[in-house]
Amino acid sequence: MKFDANVHRCTLVIDQQLPAGLAMNAASVIGISFGKWIENLVGPDMHSQDGEYYPGVIYAPLPVLLAQGNYLRELQQNCANDAEIFTMPFSALAQSCKTYDEYGERIASAHSDHIELVAIGLIGPKKKITRLTGNLKLYR
Repeated sequence: MKFDANVHRCTLVIDQQLPAGLAMNAASVIGISFGKWIENLVGPDMHSQDGEYYPGVIYAPLPVLLAQGNYLRELQQNCANDAEIFTMPFSALAQSCKTYDEYGERIASAHSDHIELVAIGLIGPKKKITRLTGNLKLYR
C-alpha cells in the first residue's frame, strides 16, 4: 500500500483494559510496523532554521483510540477481506514474549481464534476507517 494523506486515514485502536505501559508498548510496536510496511507514510527529513536535523515523521495524524477487546477481533475480521484496508494486529501473546524467537514458536503453535488481540492498527480510505472507528473514544 502507498499512503496518501489526502485519501487515507490511519489509526490505532487499543484495548481499553490494557494498562498504560502495555498500551504504549502496543502503540509503538504497531507504529514501527506501519513504517516498515506502508510506503510513503513517513515524510522527508527536515532541518530547523539553524540547521538542526529532524527526522521525517508521519504525514497524517495518528489517533490512538480505545475499544473493548472483543471489538479488536471484530475489526480484524471486518477488514480481512477488504484489500483497501491494511491491518496490523498486535496480540497479548506477542506482548508476553521476551524474544522474537519465542514469539515465533508460540504464534506458530496457536490458532488465531485463541490469540487475544490487545491492539490493532488500521490504514485505509478515510470513509472506511471513520465508519469503523468514528464512535470510539480517544486514548487520554
